[in-house]
Order: sequence, then structure tokens, then C-alpha cells
Amino acid sequence: MNYRKLTYWASTGLLCLVYAASATFYLTSGDMVRGMMAGLGYPGYLVPVLIVVKILAVIAILSRRSLFLSDLAYAGMFFHLLLAISAHLNAGDGGFAPALIGLVLLVASFLTQNAARASKSPYAPALSAAHA
Repeated sequence: MNYRKLTYWASTGLLCLVYAASATFYLTSGDMVRGMMAGLGYPGYLVPVLIVVKILAVIAILSRRSLFLSDLAYAGMFFHLLLAISAHLNAGDGGFAPALIGLVLLVASFLTQNAARASKSPYAPALSAAHA
């Protein structure tokens, strides 16, 4: 297995684990999460929406049954992580590190997906064999 495939599977696995763990935490500690989100300036009604969206994003990326949905999940995660970093920086609570790590994992996964998957995303860069 070349390093691009290894990078893809490691980063994708960790990213999906982070999102699945987050959705589980939101499910099991909803009141605490609503309080934390209120502290960041977000309404509590976003919690159930985020649970569903996070789970669907993990399924879309891992199953890759639809390239469109997989790429849409990457885009949604990208903006979610940017907003999370921004919210924590704005609140000054120093809690942006997990979102920043997630963003690094997301970028690594997105950039290496075509090296590891049979169905190629039209939006991920096509890296030549010389770069592999």
C-alpha cells in the first residue's frame, strides 16, 4: 500500500471516528451540548440537526455510493469545521484544537481520496504517478 492510500484511510478513519463520536456525545449529553452551543452563540435546536448531518456525512464518505453526496459531505464538514474554529476563537475559550485537527484530517482525506478509491472525485486533485 502506497503512502497516499495509507494517508487516505488513516485520515478518513480518524475523521469519521471524530464525527461519529461527536454525534454520540450529542445524543447522550444533549443538555450539556445545548449549553455549550449557547455559550458559543448558537441556538440549541441545532443539536438534533447536527446529530443527523454528522452521521449522514460519515455514511456518505465511507460508503461512497454517490460521489456527489461524498463530495457534498466533505464540503459540509469543511464549513462546519471552519465555523467551529471561528466560534471558539471568537468565544476565546481555547477549544478550537479539536476542530483544527479535524480540518487537517479532512484536507488530508480529501486530497488523497482519488489514490485510494476506485470511483474518482472530479474535485479532488489528480496527482500523477510521479508524485505518488
